[in-house]
Amino acid sequence: MVSPKLNKMAYGGDYSPEQWPEEIMTEDMRMFKLAGIDIATVAVFSWSLMQPDEETYQFEWLDEIMDKLHENGVYACLATSTGAHPAWMATRYPDVLRVDFEGRKHTFGQRHNSCPNSPTYRLHAARLARKLAERYKDHPALAIWHVNNEYGGICYCDNCAKAFRVWLQERYGTLDKLNKAWNTRFWGHTFYDWDEIVPPNILSEHSAETRTSFQGISLDYQRFNSDGLLDCYLLEYNELKAATPDIPVTTNMMFMFKQLDYAKWAQYVDVVSWDSYPSNETPLSHVAMWHDVMRGLKDGQPFMLMEQTPSQQNWQPYNGLKRPGVMRLWSYQAVAHGADTVMFFQLRRSIGACEKYHGAVIEHVGHEHTRVFRECAALGSELQELGDKLLGSRIHAKVAMIIDWDNWWAMEFSSGPTIDLSYMNELAKFYDAFYGQNIAVDMVSVEADLTGYDVVIAPVLYMVKPGFARKIEQFVERGGRFVTTFFSGIVNENDLVTLGGYPGELRKLLGIWVEETDALFPHMVNRIVMAEGRELEGFKKKYTCNLLCDLLHVEGAEVWAEYGDEFYRGMPVVTCNAYGQGEAWYLASSPDGEFLADFVKLLAKQAGLESVLSAPPGVEATKRVKDGKSYTMVLNHNDMEAYVELGSSTHKDLLSGQLISGNIQIAAKGVWILEEA
Repeated sequence: MVSPKLNKMAYGGDYSPEQWPEEIMTEDMRMFKLAGIDIATVAVFSWSLMQPDEETYQFEWLDEIMDKLHENGVYACLATSTGAHPAWMATRYPDVLRVDFEGRKHTFGQRHNSCPNSPTYRLHAARLARKLAERYKDHPALAIWHVNNEYGGICYCDNCAKAFRVWLQERYGTLDKLNKAWNTRFWGHTFYDWDEIVPPNILSEHSAETRTSFQGISLDYQRFNSDGLLDCYLLEYNELKAATPDIPVTTNMMFMFKQLDYAKWAQYVDVVSWDSYPSNETPLSHVAMWHDVMRGLKDGQPFMLMEQTPSQQNWQPYNGLKRPGVMRLWSYQAVAHGADTVMFFQLRRSIGACEKYHGAVIEHVGHEHTRVFRECAALGSELQELGDKLLGSRIHAKVAMIIDWDNWWAMEFSSGPTIDLSYMNELAKFYDAFYGQNIAVDMVSVEADLTGYDVVIAPVLYMVKPGFARKIEQFVERGGRFVTTFFSGIVNENDLVTLGGYPGELRKLLGIWVEETDALFPHMVNRIVMAEGRELEGFKKKYTCNLLCDLLHVEGAEVWAEYGDEFYRGMPVVTCNAYGQGEAWYLASSPDGEFLADFVKLLAKQAGLESVLSAPPGVEATKRVKDGKSYTMVLNHNDMEAYVELGSSTHKDLLSGQLISGNIQIAAKGVWILEEA
């Protein structure tokens, strides 16, 4: 749960009353009660108000806000305000200013504009967190701490260069080991002094952001930058925990954010939180996958939906309104995948600057007589009625999909074989196949314990870290089913090729040897031709594939399908290798969605995986479990009614109170939360 102070799913969002006259906040409190708002994230970007100069701190305005929230039964998600440093700091201490990828030193402006390795920034950020913690540690409104806001960005300044060298010394110990890890004899890059090493950007190793001459250097800089920002977070976290050990601490993560290794960060947050901003055209399976990523970061612990828009966004190319019912539906989709909060940005719409057209619970008109407010109030009432029914409940999946930021960085830094290779796209294709059949998936790191799973999927496992190949071998030996794809097992953790033939350390497990990899142009496809008799396992005779095609030889694996075109026609494209009590699958190209749907059906049949619910397309179902009781959530994403077969058991819909069973109609954009009656 978000906080032991809340005995229901927290409902609220970002709130900036410091931007308004006092009477506006009084009116907001009235409307918060109408909407069921019980948590407000405050002081997110207020550093300049809290600290007008180097020695002065003023919190009286925040005291009034905290007191007003408490008086009106609203808890505070209190931010540390360190997401944007004050102008005076940039003027007096230019070391806080970032240098960008092109080597330009920035001036004051925007946000997330602080160098993470600036001694000035670190000193003042930690000091501010300490003063906030000391002042509000006993305030009854305080429910959770919110450090900074949406950490991100990369700096290439001299402070970062120095810090990078220290980080490298801690990682490698000696220059000999570093030179070996980076293969610096290539292009005469051997380093003889730590000070010779510079950050990799457009002035040094890069020709573009993802095109680098030395992948090892650029990969380590990504790791260093993620670690550096994490160090900044931990400076504040430690100050908060010293004063308030029982108050949870979080920082909000972001949708499909590549720069930070969230699997590592999650170890240092008490509860994972994230900001979900799909467009009206984002595939819903992608949003579901990222909810599952957030749930998987802390071993299935429920997460916070920290931000979403009540309706409209302001920063996408086309900012459409959420259609009636969609805000409620997408809120419950987050809950269906493990959220224990529903929160918005923002509670009242700002009157100026770049977010004045970002949607809010309270619009510019300033009253409750709007469609958006009515929908928010209705959802708030439902969450109040649900109480703690789902709070703290878990999702039990038997399928794990590996997501690894190091692999993501390294693979997309690779100079070849194709510019179109996207780690997230390949993960999403596999996830979509399970999502379409309502089979639960946990998105987990390479460090995760795999013993509770029946199937492990690792698309494009380009990098194999130490010990992971043996972990997968043991998983399969015990009877598990492992699936990986083309361009896997290529390099080690330093992005050095594993010699002896692809897929490197996975070669014995998969029972194959990859000789070459063909990169197809965007307009090109090949065919997957299934072996004789595979129709009995539910396959068609032919499918299509594209992107990359591995040319492989079997070394004990069984061939399930062959290529249908090109000079490698007849070579294996889908193989399965028996290993111990389990089996390891290899897909040598990127297959179409129809193949993956049929493939997942086969895996489900073989592994005994069960759909949460058999439902028509567009109807999503998940199951949360608490104290031995199951709650099935059914969401109809379609624009029309759909029929769902519930069988002979009678269920109570916790939202409507109705008892339902059999083949029953769910409304367009409708939601059920079913408890067995």
